[in-house]
Amino acid sequence: MHTDVQEILFTEEEVSAKVRELGEQITRDYQGQNLLVIGILKGAAMFMGDLVKRIGMLVEMDFMAVSSYGKSSESSGVVRIIKDLDKSIEDRHVLIVEDIIDTGLTLHYLKNLLQQRNAASVKVVSLLDKPERRKVEISPDYLGFSVPDHFIVGYGLDFAERYRNLPYIGVLKPEVYQS
Repeated sequence: MHTDVQEILFTEEEVSAKVRELGEQITRDYQGQNLLVIGILKGAAMFMGDLVKRIGMLVEMDFMAVSSYGKSSESSGVVRIIKDLDKSIEDRHVLIVEDIIDTGLTLHYLKNLLQQRNAASVKVVSLLDKPERRKVEISPDYLGFSVPDHFIVGYGLDFAERYRNLPYIGVLKPEVYQS
């Protein structure tokens, strides 16, 4: 365990098992459909890479980069699109891949934006959900784990661009992000 991590919530093995389970469920639900999987950078990159390997059908992938945090530990509430999609989503079944749903503001904005672009359907898979922080009514269609209201890092989740490469999901010590 990294010295800045207070506790491990989910081990590498637990995360891997959950990703496999989500991939199997998504495969069943989208069988016979043309699925476009959209990863939200940078946090969801690791999760998305492992997830698409577990989806037992051909999928296309694209990415968006959005920000509502910057280098802060608190969401600003203002969503900025840093990188938009390369592909048209009109009449496509879209699956947004998120690392964590916190306030829900970013995901709410993105889901509405993609629906306005005339996607056939827009669903969300999130590795983590922090429901007690929600500011708007939104929930994932596919969920890995619910987590308590702590600062979570690892497996793609960061603080100031660090800790993404930890193979597990853990709680960052408060003194690290409050200093």
